[in-house]
Amino acid sequence: MEYRLGVDVGGTNTDAVILTEKNEVIAHTKSHTTPDIQTGITNSVNKVLQNVNFDKSAISTAMLGTTQCTNAIVERKNLISVGVIRLGYPATLSLPPFTDWPADLVEALHPLTATLRGGNEFDGRKISQFDDAEVTSTLEKWRGKVSSLAVIGVFSLVNDEEEKRVAELAHQLYGDNFPVSCSAAVGSLGLIERENATILNSALNQVMQRTADGFINSLQQAGVSAATPYLCQNDGTLMSIDYARQHPILTIGSGPTNSIRGAAYLSSLENAMVMDIGGTTSDLGVLVNGFPRESSVAVDVGGIRTNFRMPDILSIGLGGGSIVRQQEDGSVTVGPDSVGYQIEDKALCFGGDTVTTTDIAVRLGQAQVGDPQLVQKKISLEFAQKAAAKIKAMLEESIDNMKTKAGDVDLLLVGGGAIVAPQTLKGVGKIYRDSLGSVANAIGATIAQIGSEYERLYTYDKVPRKEALADAQQKATDQAVQAGADGSTTHLVLVEETPIAYAPGNTTKVKLKVVGNLHIAGH
Repeated sequence: MEYRLGVDVGGTNTDAVILTEKNEVIAHTKSHTTPDIQTGITNSVNKVLQNVNFDKSAISTAMLGTTQCTNAIVERKNLISVGVIRLGYPATLSLPPFTDWPADLVEALHPLTATLRGGNEFDGRKISQFDDAEVTSTLEKWRGKVSSLAVIGVFSLVNDEEEKRVAELAHQLYGDNFPVSCSAAVGSLGLIERENATILNSALNQVMQRTADGFINSLQQAGVSAATPYLCQNDGTLMSIDYARQHPILTIGSGPTNSIRGAAYLSSLENAMVMDIGGTTSDLGVLVNGFPRESSVAVDVGGIRTNFRMPDILSIGLGGGSIVRQQEDGSVTVGPDSVGYQIEDKALCFGGDTVTTTDIAVRLGQAQVGDPQLVQKKISLEFAQKAAAKIKAMLEESIDNMKTKAGDVDLLLVGGGAIVAPQTLKGVGKIYRDSLGSVANAIGATIAQIGSEYERLYTYDKVPRKEALADAQQKATDQAVQAGADGSTTHLVLVEETPIAYAPGNTTKVKLKVVGNLHIAGH
């Protein structure tokens, strides 16, 4: 028998679960997140292993979902300097890199930029002739002044050979391990948004190195030495540690997608709305054919507009630790501030002095947490009912905002803070709850498959549609195998074809997604 270990690091709690090879949950735990991510992971792994009775070497795979990259961008911490080479001279000079970026984030990156010859028109014609000598000269000037490189070619989704050539030259000059991000492997159509995503991917390199090393060290300290480690992507799939080191930006938003996938597993539903109520926020997403619905618009990350794939998630400041207050006019407010991981010290039901949404649930008999007597003495029934009405209204409004059609939806309710939700909600047909819902995120991380998306423009008048789709599927499959998938198990789960109205020759944006089982060495 082999086992899987899944860990999800959130802002409040670090959850860990162990599943059998048949995806049966045999142990789970929840402990507080620590400022040092490695300590929190080690604590959770040690705790969950206390609940099982088998040799630790039987754990064959270990998965991690983490918010470290998101936090680094939001807090402007631990980012490294980036050299930005844009290939598109002279067509793009009027809009230089870092346009509309927050000044504090630009300062954190200490960037150097250059717009050089190269780049494509939408039909593959060259904007200007790519020049090896020009690139080499620029890299020589930057030697020792940048810690990573971002390469962005205009319409590189049509042809990315020039981006790859810049990476090759950089590795010749700076060494094979120098981090280089090419935009065609990171973003979608739209030069500025793709450029922004590529720059952030480069800046996050060291954050991912520390996260990956910390995860591996935590496993070794816990005695889990035989497991192959993976990191969770934001589309609900996994990637190998080596792939994650090259694409750290793909971990942004992976927390909510883990919850969505975990909720799908617990309910056996493939199409539903999912609400994950944590300690500080409630994240709402939509499950479509077993995977999270992706956002169809540019996504703002830390004040930067990007266009790499992101789940369609709505977050509101309502969690199990949200602070409840009565205003001078008698009204009641809930959040957005929260006691977070200090809930067992601050909440009334645990002997603290702060009224939280968990206290309201305890006062109304919705949950058995802490000491109900402490709550009854300090919260009146009228106040609790007002707070509950406010919580209900906030949840119903968020559900309504995520709907794309009229009528009731099924709701999968998960997360440690789900006890604050009422039994019925307007616009919801049936609410699904599960006793393992509080660790749905860790379960989602553990059951995930390896996945890969590929996107490119094809001119169907030159490349027949059948050949174009086959080429795109092969490229997506190659990427999935590189990320750690067993090539014999990969299969297509998504095909999107979008005609480009301004382009002649029946030009179409093709987007495919494939998933496959983990490739385990020796199996």
